[in-house]
Amino acid sequence: MCNWFQRLPILLTVLFVASSVVAGELVVSSDFEGGSAQVVWIDQQKRHVTIRPAGDPQFGWPCWWYFRLDGIEPGETISVEVDATNLKRSNGQKLGWDWVLPTRAAYRLDGEEWQQTEPATPHDSHSVWKLPANRSRTAWCAWGPAFVPEDGKRLVERLAAASPHAHAFELCRTRAGRTTPALTITDGGEEEGSRMVVWIQARQHAWESGGSWVGRGFAEWVTGDDARAVALRKRAVVYYVPIMDIDNTATGNGGKHQVPNDHNRDWHADAKWNSVKAAMELLESFDQQGRLVLFVDLHNPGAGAKRPYFFVAPPSLVSEKRHAHQERFINACRREIVAPLPLDEKLPTTGPAYHPLWKRIAANWIKLNTREHVVGTTLETCWNTPHSNITGYRAVGKQLGLGIERYLRADPRTNSAVE
Repeated sequence: MCNWFQRLPILLTVLFVASSVVAGELVVSSDFEGGSAQVVWIDQQKRHVTIRPAGDPQFGWPCWWYFRLDGIEPGETISVEVDATNLKRSNGQKLGWDWVLPTRAAYRLDGEEWQQTEPATPHDSHSVWKLPANRSRTAWCAWGPAFVPEDGKRLVERLAAASPHAHAFELCRTRAGRTTPALTITDGGEEEGSRMVVWIQARQHAWESGGSWVGRGFAEWVTGDDARAVALRKRAVVYYVPIMDIDNTATGNGGKHQVPNDHNRDWHADAKWNSVKAAMELLESFDQQGRLVLFVDLHNPGAGAKRPYFFVAPPSLVSEKRHAHQERFINACRREIVAPLPLDEKLPTTGPAYHPLWKRIAANWIKLNTREHVVGTTLETCWNTPHSNITGYRAVGKQLGLGIERYLRADPRTNSAVE
């Protein structure tokens, strides 16, 4: 019978072989829906990958990046660097690196949900994140948790299949021929045709992926069994659009300030984008029926915002009556949007100093073209915090639903309590 001294050469050989295993060659790819990455450099020895966003400035700010990384040795840590040097807007002006470099990037391993990295190591217009691969040979890394058109389609189909109160429909086909999925949500009943209408939409700016996750949190809550969700469905018909700018979301472009104008600067008689045209047509119809009461456009703000907040129209567009409804709605949301991302008290305005096409912004179009009881606003959910992840975003969406339910306990059309 041999002893451990006799086995020692075998053990040392095994340990040497295990320690000398060469990791696979790291390969970056972005040829999939929503992908955007230009490879700058891959250091195979140091296990370090450097990329730049690959979006075309003509199709919006090139701040979105999203790629797949193969060749990882399970258990190793990869360094991911994003170079934001010399990125340009369509007018040739420099794009600030803070739009491109979140403190925490998003990553996803095989079979897992999107997670956040630890805070980056910043180097002026570069940032480096450490990507722990654990057991996976493949990882996806992005500016924020990706939500692409296929995600919107699957969400709409899943909710419609799971809930008798949800019905999928196509808002429109985009100019590139892609479908724009949407959902209606309400409890059945003879009075359905006279119920209040609530419209929730996300992603008029394609890179602002957090808006779609907030929308998902709202849609999952409003189709669920919570007593307050049931109450809202009995009072209102909810229209939900997960992604308005389908084409740029699909191609990995930023969307914001694209040429000649982006979706959120397109709300006027000569609208360019099919989803905007379709939304305006439905909203005008609901307003003519006296049913439209609320419109919320879901966005992400600048890097410095640390709490969600509402953008409101300038006083010149808001009558005393409309202002009262707006205040009551926002106060209802302040009671509900509390954690982990509490609603900010600030209420910036989208007036002439904000953008030359300010009257063509969606929420302002609502105020210019609908009855005084209709509230139209933009909810900006911060993307650069430890809670700016799918859990935090979905929580904001659910809490937005609770705020809407609280607000609609009194019918804005009559100011009377709703049973």
